[in-house]
Amino acid sequence: MLIDLHPLLSQKGKVKQLETELEMDSFSSKMGTYQIIDKKPMNFVFTNLGDGNILVDADIDIALGIPCDRCLEVVRTQLKIQTSIEVNLSDTDEVALGKYDSEDDEILDENDFVNGTEFDVTKFAYGEILVNLPMKVLCKENCKGICNRCGTNLNHGSCGCDTTELDPRMAKALEVFNSFKEV
Repeated sequence: MLIDLHPLLSQKGKVKQLETELEMDSFSSKMGTYQIIDKKPMNFVFTNLGDGNILVDADIDIALGIPCDRCLEVVRTQLKIQTSIEVNLSDTDEVALGKYDSEDDEILDENDFVNGTEFDVTKFAYGEILVNLPMKVLCKENCKGICNRCGTNLNHGSCGCDTTELDPRMAKALEVFNSFKEV
């Protein structure tokens, strides 16, 4: 969604408030694609600071389904983002155009959400969600993960696999002992 901020530039101190829906159904980045479970309307307040500077205050409340880093079960991850950024519209006339790398789907310029006097709500929200994603997501603090042999979720019970890990330096000795067992 594009918002034209040109009418806001007519008077210093002028304020524009906006409530809008996030147009994404999933969030994709290099880390993966996450389903958006719940999203509330985003609130924006644009304030003219003078000399082409606009203060953007935003509140974004979204819940993503992100897999647990240990057991891979989807975890509801709530992101409540409150941010403020000052944008100089006189510096963004054509600078932001073409700064989006479609090959990597990552933001390359910090103000690529502004082109001239148009503010792209979707690009802004994408960038804020990206920088606020947690580094690690766990379903619970003591998550046991999955079995590295059969893939069973160990939080639900034991799988019965032999999980004995031997010292690799003793592999030859184990080989000798195992050869005597066969006789």
